[in-house]
Amino acid sequence: MSRVGGTEYGQDETGRQAAGSLAHRVPDLGALELLLAVARLGSLGGAARELGITQPAASSRIRSMERQLGVALVDRSPRGSRLTDAGALVTDWARRIVEAAEAFDAGAQALRDRRDSRLRVAASMTIAEYLLPGWLLALRAQLPDTAVSLLAGNSAAVAERLLSDEADLGFVEGVSVPPGLDSAVIAHDRLIVVTAPGHPWTRRRRPLAAQELASTPLILREKGSGTRQVLDAALGGLARPLIELSSTTAVKAAAVSGAGPAVLSELAVGEELAMRRLVSVPVADVALARDLRAVWPTGHRPTGPARQLLSLTRG
Repeated sequence: MSRVGGTEYGQDETGRQAAGSLAHRVPDLGALELLLAVARLGSLGGAARELGITQPAASSRIRSMERQLGVALVDRSPRGSRLTDAGALVTDWARRIVEAAEAFDAGAQALRDRRDSRLRVAASMTIAEYLLPGWLLALRAQLPDTAVSLLAGNSAAVAERLLSDEADLGFVEGVSVPPGLDSAVIAHDRLIVVTAPGHPWTRRRRPLAAQELASTPLILREKGSGTRQVLDAALGGLARPLIELSSTTAVKAAAVSGAGPAVLSELAVGEELAMRRLVSVPVADVALARDLRAVWPTGHRPTGPARQLLSLTRG
């Protein structure tokens, strides 16, 4: 141990500060800012007040920095605090470090501002049409300056957008999470069989058998859609589609027109069922429930506006 100004400082047997990581050998920014304030104000108490800490805390921080560096930095007296020669030199170095940290902070803020200026969302059709509008309105109230773009497609397309960095956050409704993505369940949904009022299935006294549904040509979404994945998995296979369409709205319109039966999300047909433009047909012995998920690339949990939107889906 060596002693400077009545204070002991830890050194190795060669008289040099013991080696270690830079973080252990260089004072933190708070200590350096305190030293700069003491140099500017000539008072430890004044520096403490400026930085919003107590004078004992400021004294403790200076002593800790002196032990860390192995030199005395400040001479304290009833007339105030004066930098030692070593303290004046360390203060010059500290000023450069703090200026560099301020530049670092400004750059990081610029990156955050750029990130927060836009949000790219990719969503499968049912979520895009029936859930996202409400979430995006709520997000706009919180982040009015964030420009939001919505890319709607099937669940496979959502995964492609995320993995190619064309979207910041996605929403899917399939039976599983696409490879390369992490997920969180945000809601639950149920698929129901619907037909126009004149269809023979509306006059059934018993629920439709799962096998009959599987063997009947239906108005279906395209391959890759979450709705079709869930239905195919639940029934163990489907008959050749009566019509294959690329959106929930198109499938619903075809069913309303009487083209044939369809299987759609409960979210999508509430108004049509209430107005009797469509009729729900019960199905026996098959579960058509599904989870709705938010998804993002594995290991890259949403930040900024994407994180804020994700929190709104769970509200």
